[in-house]
Amino acid sequence: MDPSELRYYEDDDTPTIKTIKGATTGFVAGTIWGTIVATWYDVPRVERSVALPGLLRTLKMMGNYGMTFAAIGGVYIGVEQLLQNYRMKRDFVNGAVGGFVAGASILGFKGRSISTAISAGTALAVTSSLIDAGGQTTRMDTGKEYYPYTIKKRPADS
Repeated sequence: MDPSELRYYEDDDTPTIKTIKGATTGFVAGTIWGTIVATWYDVPRVERSVALPGLLRTLKMMGNYGMTFAAIGGVYIGVEQLLQNYRMKRDFVNGAVGGFVAGASILGFKGRSISTAISAGTALAVTSSLIDAGGQTTRMDTGKEYYPYTIKKRPADS
């Protein structure tokens, strides 16, 4: 495949594949975050001399955060792709609706209150809108290709 075509390869992914990728990325990020949070909590004195209960508690926390982040990522990307295919537009509205649905459904369900759902949905919608409106990338595509080797031909030695 030509290197210039690789840049546009992400557009060939189906919405289902993008949703699975979002959920998987969320799971990995949530598991890492769960590990960090588990190290912040002080293990009770009973568990300090016995490793297994502390390990199980850490694994449960990692799984809890991992599944929560996976659900948020999957719902967010799924709703965003659904709207993108329905509206035939790729703009910040898709991300905002996806963020609101993901925050309201997943975090609202975990918080078990309507106010938590609305607050979480609004926070994710605003964050997604700001990122999408800001250009959603950290680098600009100038169209210039960089190769690890030169593509110019050397003059022939006679």
